[in-house]
Amino acid sequence: MSDQETPTMGAKDSPDAIYDARKLGAPKMAVFGLQHMFAMFGATILVPVLTGLPVATTLLFAGVGTLLFHLLSKGKVPAFLGSSFAFIAGYAAIAPNGEADLLPYACLGVACSGLLYLVLSALFKVFGPTRVMRFFPPVVTGPIVIAIGLILSSSAIANASTNWLVAVVAIAVIVVCNIWGRGMIKIIPILMGVIVAYVVAALVGEVDFSSVVEAPWIGLPVQWDMTVFSLFGANFDAGLALTAIITIMPLALATMIEHIGDISAISSTCNRNYIASPGLHRTLLGDGLATILASLFGAPANTTYGENTGVLALTRVFDPRVIRIAACFAIVFSFCPKFEAVIGAMPACVIGGVSLVLYGMISAVGIRNLVENHVDFMKSRNVLITALILVLSLGIAYSDAGAIVIPAGAIVISLSGLAVGSLVGIVLNIVLPGKDDGAQDAPDAAEEKPEMRFPLEGPSEGVSLKEA
Repeated sequence: MSDQETPTMGAKDSPDAIYDARKLGAPKMAVFGLQHMFAMFGATILVPVLTGLPVATTLLFAGVGTLLFHLLSKGKVPAFLGSSFAFIAGYAAIAPNGEADLLPYACLGVACSGLLYLVLSALFKVFGPTRVMRFFPPVVTGPIVIAIGLILSSSAIANASTNWLVAVVAIAVIVVCNIWGRGMIKIIPILMGVIVAYVVAALVGEVDFSSVVEAPWIGLPVQWDMTVFSLFGANFDAGLALTAIITIMPLALATMIEHIGDISAISSTCNRNYIASPGLHRTLLGDGLATILASLFGAPANTTYGENTGVLALTRVFDPRVIRIAACFAIVFSFCPKFEAVIGAMPACVIGGVSLVLYGMISAVGIRNLVENHVDFMKSRNVLITALILVLSLGIAYSDAGAIVIPAGAIVISLSGLAVGSLVGIVLNIVLPGKDDGAQDAPDAAEEKPEMRFPLEGPSEGVSLKEA
Protein backbone atom coordinates (compact mmCIF):
# COMPACT_ATOMS: atom_id res chain seq x y z
CA MET A 1 0.00 0.00 0.00
CA SER A 2 1.07 3.54 -0.65
CA ASP A 3 2.16 5.85 2.15
CA GLN A 4 -0.07 8.45 0.55
CA GLU A 5 -3.41 6.74 1.05
CA THR A 6 -6.05 7.53 3.66
CA PRO A 7 -6.11 11.34 3.79
CA THR A 8 -7.76 12.76 6.90
CA MET A 9 -11.53 12.76 6.46
CA GLY A 10 -11.45 13.47 2.74
CA ALA A 11 -8.94 16.30 2.89
CA LYS A 12 -6.49 16.84 0.05
CA ASP A 13 -2.73 16.74 0.23
CA SER A 14 -1.09 20.00 1.26
CA PRO A 15 0.57 21.53 -1.82
CA ASP A 16 3.81 22.28 0.06
CA ALA A 17 4.06 18.85 1.75
CA ILE A 18 6.44 16.10 0.66
CA TYR A 19 5.19 12.55 1.12
CA ASP A 20 7.94 10.93 -0.96
CA ALA A 21 11.34 12.39 -0.08
CA ARG A 22 13.18 10.33 -2.69
CA LYS A 23 12.63 13.11 -5.20
CA LEU A 24 14.80 15.35 -3.00
CA GLY A 25 17.81 13.09 -3.45
CA ALA A 26 19.81 10.99 -1.00
CA PRO A 27 21.95 13.84 0.46
CA LYS A 28 18.92 15.93 1.47
CA MET A 29 17.16 12.86 2.86
CA ALA A 30 20.23 12.18 5.01
CA VAL A 31 20.22 15.76 6.33
CA PHE A 32 16.55 15.52 7.22
CA GLY A 33 17.24 12.19 8.92
CA LEU A 34 20.03 13.74 11.01
CA GLN A 35 17.72 16.57 11.98
CA HIS A 36 15.14 14.08 13.30
CA MET A 37 17.82 12.22 15.24
CA PHE A 38 19.03 15.40 16.95
CA ALA A 39 15.46 16.50 17.65
CA MET A 40 14.92 13.41 19.82
CA PHE A 41 18.53 13.36 20.98
CA GLY A 42 18.42 15.72 23.96
CA ALA A 43 15.52 14.05 25.74
CA THR A 44 16.48 10.50 24.75
CA ILE A 45 20.01 10.58 26.15
CA LEU A 46 18.89 12.46 29.25
CA VAL A 47 16.91 9.45 30.47
CA PRO A 48 19.95 7.14 30.77
CA VAL A 49 21.96 10.00 32.26
CA LEU A 50 19.31 10.42 34.97
CA THR A 51 18.78 6.71 35.64
CA GLY A 52 22.25 5.19 35.19
CA LEU A 53 21.33 3.08 32.15
CA PRO A 54 23.90 2.88 29.32
CA VAL A 55 23.70 5.72 26.80
CA ALA A 56 24.98 3.54 23.95
CA THR A 57 22.35 0.87 24.58
CA THR A 58 19.70 3.58 24.71
CA LEU A 59 20.66 4.95 21.29
CA LEU A 60 20.86 1.45 19.80
CA PHE A 61 17.35 0.47 20.86
CA ALA A 62 15.86 3.86 20.05
CA GLY A 63 16.94 3.12 16.49
CA VAL A 64 16.03 -0.57 16.53
CA GLY A 65 12.72 0.14 18.26
CA THR A 66 11.82 2.77 15.66
CA LEU A 67 12.55 0.36 12.81
CA LEU A 68 10.48 -2.35 14.52
CA PHE A 69 7.61 0.12 14.97
CA HIS A 70 7.73 1.00 11.26
CA LEU A 71 7.75 -2.67 10.30
CA LEU A 72 4.64 -3.43 12.36
CA SER A 73 2.81 -0.25 11.29
CA LYS A 74 3.33 -1.05 7.60
CA GLY A 75 5.92 1.72 7.21
CA LYS A 76 3.17 4.35 7.08
CA VAL A 77 3.57 6.41 10.26
CA PRO A 78 6.47 8.95 10.39
CA ALA A 79 7.06 8.45 14.12
CA PHE A 80 10.36 8.16 16.01
CA LEU A 81 10.58 6.19 19.26
CA GLY A 82 12.83 7.60 21.98
CA SER A 83 13.32 7.21 25.73
CA SER A 84 10.23 7.66 27.89
CA PHE A 85 10.41 9.97 30.93
CA ALA A 86 7.28 8.44 32.43
CA PHE A 87 9.26 5.48 33.79
CA ILE A 88 11.99 7.51 35.50
CA ALA A 89 10.13 7.35 38.80
CA GLY A 90 9.99 3.57 38.44
CA TYR A 91 13.74 3.30 37.93
CA ALA A 92 14.26 5.61 40.90
CA ALA A 93 12.01 3.48 43.11
CA ILE A 94 13.99 0.30 42.41
CA ALA A 95 17.49 1.75 41.88
CA PRO A 96 17.43 5.20 43.57
CA ASN A 97 21.13 5.84 42.99
CA GLY A 98 21.43 4.09 39.65
CA GLU A 99 22.84 0.92 41.23
CA ALA A 100 24.06 -1.35 38.43
CA ASP A 101 22.90 -4.50 40.25
CA LEU A 102 19.36 -3.13 40.75
CA LEU A 103 18.70 -1.53 37.36
CA PRO A 104 18.09 -4.88 35.61
CA TYR A 105 15.21 -5.51 38.03
CA ALA A 106 13.74 -2.13 37.09
CA CYS A 107 14.17 -3.04 33.43
CA LEU A 108 12.28 -6.28 34.11
CA GLY A 109 9.38 -4.22 35.47
CA VAL A 110 9.45 -1.96 32.41
CA ALA A 111 9.51 -4.97 30.08
CA CYS A 112 6.42 -6.35 31.81
CA SER A 113 4.72 -2.97 31.43
CA GLY A 114 5.28 -3.34 27.70
CA LEU A 115 2.98 -6.35 27.84
CA LEU A 116 0.13 -3.97 28.71
CA TYR A 117 0.60 -2.35 25.30
CA LEU A 118 -0.03 -5.73 23.71
CA VAL A 119 -3.17 -6.22 25.79
CA LEU A 120 -4.47 -2.75 24.90
CA SER A 121 -3.59 -3.36 21.25
CA ALA A 122 -5.72 -6.49 21.27
CA LEU A 123 -8.57 -4.66 23.00
CA PHE A 124 -8.49 -1.88 20.40
CA LYS A 125 -8.57 -4.49 17.66
CA VAL A 126 -11.57 -6.29 19.18
CA PHE A 127 -13.66 -3.51 20.76
CA GLY A 128 -12.50 -0.26 19.13
CA PRO A 129 -10.92 2.80 20.83
CA THR A 130 -14.04 4.40 22.37
CA ARG A 131 -14.99 1.50 24.64
CA VAL A 132 -11.44 0.83 25.83
CA MET A 133 -10.54 4.43 26.68
CA ARG A 134 -13.40 4.73 29.18
CA PHE A 135 -11.27 2.83 31.69
CA PHE A 136 -8.43 5.39 31.42
CA PRO A 137 -10.08 8.81 31.59
CA PRO A 138 -8.21 12.12 32.07
CA VAL A 139 -9.35 12.32 35.69
CA VAL A 140 -7.10 9.30 36.35
CA THR A 141 -4.20 9.80 33.94
CA GLY A 142 -3.88 13.57 34.55
CA PRO A 143 -3.14 13.35 38.30
CA ILE A 144 -0.79 10.39 37.72
CA VAL A 145 1.30 12.48 35.32
CA ILE A 146 1.24 15.44 37.74
CA ALA A 147 2.52 13.19 40.53
CA ILE A 148 5.35 11.82 38.38
CA GLY A 149 6.84 15.30 37.89
CA LEU A 150 6.42 16.33 41.52
CA ILE A 151 8.00 13.15 42.88
CA LEU A 152 11.05 13.63 40.66
CA SER A 153 11.49 17.31 41.53
CA SER A 154 13.62 16.67 44.63
CA SER A 155 16.33 14.92 42.61
CA ALA A 156 16.46 17.84 40.17
CA ILE A 157 17.03 20.28 43.05
CA ALA A 158 19.73 18.04 44.53
CA ASN A 159 21.62 17.91 41.22
CA ALA A 160 21.20 21.60 40.47
CA SER A 161 22.49 22.59 43.90
CA THR A 162 25.97 21.26 43.06
CA ASN A 163 26.44 24.42 40.95
CA TRP A 164 23.46 26.73 40.65
CA LEU A 165 25.21 28.99 38.14
CA VAL A 166 25.48 26.23 35.55
CA ALA A 167 21.96 24.97 36.36
CA VAL A 168 20.48 28.44 35.83
CA VAL A 169 22.34 28.73 32.50
CA ALA A 170 20.69 25.49 31.35
CA ILE A 171 17.26 26.73 32.40
CA ALA A 172 17.76 30.13 30.75
CA VAL A 173 18.87 28.62 27.42
CA ILE A 174 15.88 26.28 27.34
CA VAL A 175 13.47 29.14 28.03
CA VAL A 176 15.06 31.47 25.47
CA CYS A 177 15.14 28.80 22.74
CA ASN A 178 11.56 27.75 23.43
CA ILE A 179 10.06 31.25 23.54
CA TRP A 180 12.23 33.24 21.13
CA GLY A 181 13.93 30.54 19.08
CA ARG A 182 13.31 30.15 15.36
CA GLY A 183 13.36 27.14 13.09
CA MET A 184 15.22 24.12 14.37
CA ILE A 185 16.40 25.96 17.51
CA LYS A 186 12.80 26.13 18.71
CA ILE A 187 12.41 22.38 18.23
CA ILE A 188 15.50 21.37 20.24
CA PRO A 189 15.60 23.64 23.32
CA ILE A 190 16.54 20.75 25.63
CA LEU A 191 19.53 19.81 23.48
CA MET A 192 20.61 23.46 23.28
CA GLY A 193 20.33 23.78 27.07
CA VAL A 194 22.49 20.71 27.58
CA ILE A 195 25.16 21.84 25.10
CA VAL A 196 25.47 25.44 26.34
CA ALA A 197 25.41 24.48 30.03
CA TYR A 198 27.94 21.68 29.37
CA VAL A 199 30.33 24.21 27.78
CA VAL A 200 29.89 26.62 30.70
CA ALA A 201 30.48 23.77 33.19
CA ALA A 202 33.69 22.86 31.36
CA LEU A 203 34.87 26.48 31.47
CA VAL A 204 34.33 26.70 35.25
CA GLY A 205 36.15 23.40 35.87
CA GLU A 206 33.15 21.15 36.59
CA VAL A 207 33.96 18.53 33.92
CA ASP A 208 36.55 15.74 33.97
CA PHE A 209 37.34 14.66 30.40
CA SER A 210 39.80 11.90 31.33
CA SER A 211 37.26 9.15 30.59
CA VAL A 212 36.61 10.69 27.17
CA VAL A 213 40.31 10.58 26.29
CA GLU A 214 40.61 6.94 27.36
CA ALA A 215 37.43 5.71 25.62
CA PRO A 216 37.84 3.91 22.27
CA TRP A 217 36.12 5.12 19.14
CA ILE A 218 34.36 1.83 18.40
CA GLY A 219 32.77 -0.69 20.78
CA LEU A 220 29.71 -2.84 21.45
CA PRO A 221 26.70 -0.90 22.82
CA VAL A 222 25.19 -3.70 24.96
CA GLN A 223 26.50 -4.57 28.45
CA TRP A 224 25.50 -8.08 29.54
CA ASP A 225 25.43 -7.20 33.26
CA MET A 226 22.82 -4.50 32.57
CA THR A 227 20.42 -6.81 30.73
CA VAL A 228 17.43 -8.57 32.25
CA PHE A 229 18.93 -11.89 31.15
CA SER A 230 21.78 -11.44 33.63
CA LEU A 231 19.32 -11.72 36.54
CA PHE A 232 18.40 -15.33 36.09
CA GLY A 233 20.99 -17.18 38.13
CA ALA A 234 21.75 -18.28 41.66
CA ASN A 235 21.39 -14.75 43.08
CA PHE A 236 17.99 -13.99 41.57
CA ASP A 237 15.81 -12.02 44.03
CA ALA A 238 12.21 -13.03 43.34
CA GLY A 239 10.82 -10.54 45.87
CA LEU A 240 12.63 -7.61 44.28
CA ALA A 241 11.57 -8.75 40.82
CA LEU A 242 7.91 -8.91 41.86
CA THR A 243 8.18 -5.54 43.58
CA ALA A 244 9.64 -3.99 40.42
CA ILE A 245 6.88 -5.44 38.25
CA ILE A 246 4.05 -4.27 40.53
CA THR A 247 5.63 -0.85 41.03
CA ILE A 248 6.44 -0.04 37.42
CA MET A 249 3.65 -1.65 35.37
CA PRO A 250 0.99 0.98 36.27
CA LEU A 251 3.18 3.70 34.76
CA ALA A 252 2.35 2.27 31.33
CA LEU A 253 -1.13 3.74 31.71
CA ALA A 254 0.29 7.22 31.15
CA THR A 255 2.52 6.25 28.23
CA MET A 256 -0.27 4.38 26.44
CA ILE A 257 -2.47 7.46 26.65
CA GLU A 258 0.49 9.51 25.41
CA HIS A 259 0.89 7.17 22.47
CA ILE A 260 -2.70 7.69 21.39
CA GLY A 261 -2.30 11.46 21.60
CA ASP A 262 0.94 11.38 19.61
CA ILE A 263 -0.55 9.29 16.82
CA SER A 264 -3.47 11.70 16.67
CA ALA A 265 -1.05 14.65 16.47
CA ILE A 266 1.01 13.00 13.71
CA SER A 267 -2.20 12.22 11.81
CA SER A 268 -3.28 15.85 11.97
CA THR A 269 0.15 17.18 11.04
CA CYS A 270 0.52 14.88 8.03
CA ASN A 271 -3.13 15.07 6.94
CA ARG A 272 -3.41 11.29 7.30
CA ASN A 273 -5.73 9.22 9.47
CA TYR A 274 -3.19 6.85 11.03
CA ILE A 275 -5.69 5.95 13.75
CA ALA A 276 -7.73 4.23 11.02
CA SER A 277 -4.84 2.98 8.89
CA PRO A 278 -2.61 1.27 9.92
CA GLY A 279 -4.68 1.53 13.12
CA LEU A 280 -3.98 2.03 16.82
CA HIS A 281 -3.76 -1.71 17.35
CA ARG A 282 -0.72 -1.82 15.08
CA THR A 283 1.00 1.29 16.46
CA LEU A 284 0.46 0.18 20.07
CA LEU A 285 1.82 -3.26 19.18
CA GLY A 286 4.94 -1.69 17.67
CA ASP A 287 5.47 0.65 20.62
CA GLY A 288 4.94 -2.13 23.15
CA LEU A 289 7.28 -4.63 21.49
CA ALA A 290 9.93 -1.92 21.09
CA THR A 291 9.68 -1.17 24.82
CA ILE A 292 9.95 -4.86 25.74
CA LEU A 293 12.95 -5.40 23.48
CA ALA A 294 14.77 -2.29 24.72
CA SER A 295 14.16 -3.12 28.40
CA LEU A 296 15.34 -6.71 28.11
CA PHE A 297 18.70 -5.46 26.86
CA GLY A 298 19.07 -2.70 29.48
CA ALA A 299 17.75 0.34 27.63
CA PRO A 300 14.93 2.70 28.73
CA ALA A 301 11.35 2.20 27.63
CA ASN A 302 10.51 3.59 24.19
CA THR A 303 7.74 6.04 23.38
CA THR A 304 6.54 8.07 20.41
CA TYR A 305 8.16 11.51 20.47
CA GLY A 306 6.26 14.80 20.27
CA GLU A 307 9.36 16.79 19.29
CA ASN A 308 9.70 14.77 16.11
CA THR A 309 6.12 15.70 15.28
CA GLY A 310 7.31 19.29 15.62
CA VAL A 311 10.03 18.63 13.05
CA LEU A 312 7.40 17.23 10.66
CA ALA A 313 5.37 20.42 10.99
CA LEU A 314 8.47 22.56 10.49
CA THR A 315 9.91 20.82 7.42
CA ARG A 316 6.68 19.56 5.82
CA VAL A 317 8.58 16.40 4.88
CA PHE A 318 6.21 13.60 5.92
CA ASP A 319 8.01 10.62 4.37
CA PRO A 320 8.48 7.80 6.95
CA ARG A 321 11.68 6.86 5.10
CA VAL A 322 13.33 9.96 6.60
CA ILE A 323 12.48 8.72 10.11
CA ARG A 324 13.99 5.35 9.31
CA ILE A 325 17.18 7.12 8.19
CA ALA A 326 17.25 8.89 11.58
CA ALA A 327 16.90 5.51 13.28
CA CYS A 328 19.90 4.18 11.36
CA PHE A 329 21.98 7.20 12.44
CA ALA A 330 21.08 6.50 16.09
CA ILE A 331 22.24 2.91 15.70
CA VAL A 332 25.57 4.04 14.20
CA PHE A 333 26.22 6.49 17.07
CA SER A 334 25.55 3.72 19.60
CA PHE A 335 28.75 1.91 18.52
CA CYS A 336 30.98 4.87 19.55
CA PRO A 337 32.09 4.56 23.23
CA LYS A 338 33.89 7.91 23.04
CA PHE A 339 30.57 9.58 22.35
CA GLU A 340 29.05 7.77 25.33
CA ALA A 341 31.96 8.95 27.50
CA VAL A 342 31.25 12.57 26.55
CA ILE A 343 27.70 12.09 27.80
CA GLY A 344 28.88 10.28 30.93
CA ALA A 345 31.18 13.18 31.83
CA MET A 346 28.25 15.57 32.02
CA PRO A 347 28.21 17.11 35.53
CA ALA A 348 25.22 16.84 37.87
CA CYS A 349 24.54 20.59 37.76
CA VAL A 350 23.80 20.42 34.02
CA ILE A 351 21.48 17.49 34.55
CA GLY A 352 19.81 19.29 37.43
CA GLY A 353 19.12 22.46 35.48
CA VAL A 354 17.60 20.58 32.56
CA SER A 355 15.66 18.29 34.89
CA LEU A 356 14.06 21.22 36.69
CA VAL A 357 12.40 22.21 33.45
CA LEU A 358 11.58 18.69 32.29
CA TYR A 359 10.07 17.50 35.56
CA GLY A 360 8.02 20.66 35.88
CA MET A 361 6.84 20.14 32.32
CA ILE A 362 5.70 16.62 33.14
CA SER A 363 3.43 17.95 35.89
CA ALA A 364 2.28 20.81 33.67
CA VAL A 365 1.25 18.32 31.00
CA GLY A 366 -0.86 16.47 33.57
CA ILE A 367 -2.62 19.73 34.43
CA ARG A 368 -3.13 20.46 30.74
CA ASN A 369 -4.64 17.00 30.32
CA LEU A 370 -7.27 17.85 32.94
CA VAL A 371 -8.00 21.30 31.49
CA GLU A 372 -8.20 20.31 27.83
CA ASN A 373 -10.54 17.43 28.61
CA HIS A 374 -12.80 19.66 30.71
CA VAL A 375 -12.68 17.53 33.83
CA ASP A 376 -15.46 18.86 36.06
CA PHE A 377 -14.14 19.45 39.59
CA MET A 378 -17.59 20.50 40.74
CA LYS A 379 -18.24 16.76 40.89
CA SER A 380 -17.22 15.14 44.14
CA ARG A 381 -16.13 11.92 42.43
CA ASN A 382 -13.54 13.77 40.34
CA VAL A 383 -12.22 15.67 43.34
CA LEU A 384 -11.93 12.45 45.37
CA ILE A 385 -10.16 10.52 42.59
CA THR A 386 -7.66 13.31 41.96
CA ALA A 387 -7.08 13.96 45.66
CA LEU A 388 -6.39 10.34 46.52
CA ILE A 389 -4.09 9.79 43.55
CA LEU A 390 -2.01 12.84 44.46
CA VAL A 391 -1.87 12.37 48.23
CA LEU A 392 -1.09 8.65 48.01
CA SER A 393 1.53 9.08 45.27
CA LEU A 394 3.32 12.00 46.95
CA GLY A 395 2.70 11.05 50.57
CA ILE A 396 4.07 7.53 50.21
CA ALA A 397 7.00 8.67 48.03
CA TYR A 398 8.15 11.22 50.61
CA SER A 399 7.41 9.10 53.69
CA ASP A 400 10.24 7.64 55.75
CA ALA A 401 9.76 4.20 54.16
CA GLY A 402 9.25 5.62 50.66
CA ALA A 403 6.86 2.77 49.86
CA ILE A 404 4.20 0.48 51.28
CA VAL A 405 5.86 -2.77 52.29
CA ILE A 406 3.74 -5.92 52.19
CA PRO A 407 5.25 -9.16 53.58
CA ALA A 408 4.07 -12.19 51.61
CA GLY A 409 5.79 -15.17 53.15
CA ALA A 410 9.38 -15.33 52.01
CA ILE A 411 8.73 -12.54 49.50
CA VAL A 412 8.47 -8.88 50.47
CA ILE A 413 6.50 -6.68 48.07
CA SER A 414 7.20 -2.94 48.05
CA LEU A 415 4.59 -0.72 46.38
CA SER A 416 5.67 2.78 45.35
CA GLY A 417 3.40 5.76 45.83
CA LEU A 418 2.77 5.97 42.09
CA ALA A 419 1.73 2.33 41.94
CA VAL A 420 -0.70 2.73 44.84
CA GLY A 421 -2.09 6.03 43.57
CA SER A 422 -2.58 4.68 40.04
CA LEU A 423 -4.37 1.52 41.14
CA VAL A 424 -6.62 3.39 43.57
CA GLY A 425 -7.53 5.95 40.91
CA ILE A 426 -8.45 3.30 38.34
CA VAL A 427 -10.60 1.35 40.82
CA LEU A 428 -12.38 4.47 42.11
CA ASN A 429 -13.17 5.60 38.57
CA ILE A 430 -14.82 2.25 37.92
CA VAL A 431 -16.87 1.98 41.13
CA LEU A 432 -17.88 5.60 41.89
CA PRO A 433 -21.15 6.76 40.30
CA GLY A 434 -21.51 9.86 38.15
CA LYS A 435 -18.91 9.08 35.48
CA ASP A 436 -19.02 11.45 32.51
CA ASP A 437 -18.10 9.31 29.53
CA GLY A 438 -18.23 12.20 27.13
CA ALA A 439 -14.77 13.51 28.05
CA GLN A 440 -13.27 10.07 28.05
CA ASP A 441 -13.90 8.89 24.54
CA ALA A 442 -10.88 8.31 22.36
CA PRO A 443 -10.75 10.16 19.06
CA ASP A 444 -12.01 8.12 16.14
CA ALA A 445 -9.96 10.21 13.73
CA ALA A 446 -7.49 13.04 13.85
CA GLU A 447 -9.89 15.74 12.75
CA GLU A 448 -8.54 18.71 14.66
CA LYS A 449 -5.04 20.03 14.41
CA PRO A 450 -3.52 19.72 17.90
CA GLU A 451 -0.75 21.84 19.28
CA MET A 452 2.76 20.57 18.93
CA ARG A 453 4.42 19.26 22.06
CA PHE A 454 8.03 19.68 22.88
CA PRO A 455 10.45 17.53 24.71
CA LEU A 456 9.19 14.91 26.79
CA GLU A 457 8.03 12.38 25.25
CA GLY A 458 6.24 12.22 23.99
CA PRO A 459 3.43 11.88 28.01
CA SER A 460 2.02 12.99 28.67
CA GLU A 461 5.66 13.95 27.92
CA GLY A 462 5.44 17.30 26.21
CA VAL A 463 4.52 20.92 26.64
CA SER A 464 2.22 22.78 24.30
CA LEU A 465 3.76 24.85 21.53
CA LYS A 466 1.61 26.81 19.14
CA GLU A 467 2.50 26.01 15.57
CA ALA A 468 4.01 28.80 13.53
